[in-house]
Amino acid sequence: MNIESLLFLRALSVEWERIPQDSYLRGIPAIASIRSLSFPAPVTFFAGENGTGKSTLLEAAAVALGFNPEGGTRNYRFSTYDSHSALSDALRLQRGVRRPRYGYFLRAESFYNVATKEEEYSREPGGIPLHLHEKSHGESFLLLAHENFKGGGLYLLDEPEAALSPQRQLTLLSEIHRCSKAGAQFIIATHSPILLGFPGAGILSFDGERIHPVSYEETDSYRITSLFVNERGRLLRQLLEEEP
Repeated sequence: MNIESLLFLRALSVEWERIPQDSYLRGIPAIASIRSLSFPAPVTFFAGENGTGKSTLLEAAAVALGFNPEGGTRNYRFSTYDSHSALSDALRLQRGVRRPRYGYFLRAESFYNVATKEEEYSREPGGIPLHLHEKSHGESFLLLAHENFKGGGLYLLDEPEAALSPQRQLTLLSEIHRCSKAGAQFIIATHSPILLGFPGAGILSFDGERIHPVSYEETDSYRITSLFVNERGRLLRQLLEEEP
């Protein structure tokens, strides 16, 4: 089956004439390089160093798709701090022939706010309380994912590993696999070498002057983790300037 037929979001482009000339967005090389960007697989990762624009683009795509900037479903409408960029207004989305039945934007940095709203919404008629604030950060994060991730949905996740131990990252990887097999699409910004190892995923690197596809083994997350695990002593001596 053609990959494009499986995707809800096939590509995006930026209308730069809608971005002010003095916008900080023009100073982020990976973002400034975007004319048209295609998504290569049902599970696509944004990889790269801090500050390269991964979360900026993911957030803009989420807002352009109708999600609340702080996270949640398309039905969430709240704001505790309006920090999203003008990039969402300049994005043009190329959607697939299918339409997602479900969707969620999950981001680590505003998860507390989303969990609070989730509790409020659950108290409305027909709601099912999840008691997220009574659980650990990681447990509540996974519960929210389990309750909201379904086949036939479009999900954008921003650094989900921030709340999760390595073992729980494997649990999330399993959730992603379960849903993607049932027709879901995921776009995930991450530094996690565990999540990046998802079989068959597309990985787009934001390092350098442009966004470009890389293999798992080419990501810094894999290379540095592998180096630390296999040559920890030598690496730490060099890093901490200790005598051999």
